[in-house]
Amino acid sequence: MTSDPSLTGGPNVSLARAHSIEVRVRYHETDGQGRVHNSQYLNYFERGRVEMLRSCGISYKELEATGLMLVVKSMQIEFHLPAEFDDDLRLMTTLHHCHGARIEHAYRLVRSITTDSTEIKPNSSNDAETVIVTGQSVIACVDRTGRVRRLPPLLQAGIVSGRDD
Repeated sequence: MTSDPSLTGGPNVSLARAHSIEVRVRYHETDGQGRVHNSQYLNYFERGRVEMLRSCGISYKELEATGLMLVVKSMQIEFHLPAEFDDDLRLMTTLHHCHGARIEHAYRLVRSITTDSTEIKPNSSNDAETVIVTGQSVIACVDRTGRVRRLPPLLQAGIVSGRDD
């Protein structure tokens, strides 16, 4: 283990409860029908989790250097509508629970609706977005041998700042 402040809850690090990233659909992510292949949504969700950590000052690469890894235990995805090549999407990743060796996230991938050259952004109060995919995941903390390990203190503290009791 390490005493790196970014993994032990140093003064300049705080765990976000929600984070969003922009995703532009690339050609190689589509299938023969020109739609995003269903396997790509798992990659988008992973990007969302890694960027959520990064926004809090936590490097997943540094976490792995301590011998700990965050692995997918379970994933649930609901497909609402297809996304296509060159679509601009926004992925919202939300931390729902963080305790022991487990982190639970929820995901919402949306496309903004554009009218009369005026784009209406997701997360505004007007619901002018098209939901593409929603999902949930359970992430487990393991060591290099695959044994379950408790989350580092900073990740454990994530639920303290906003517990869903």
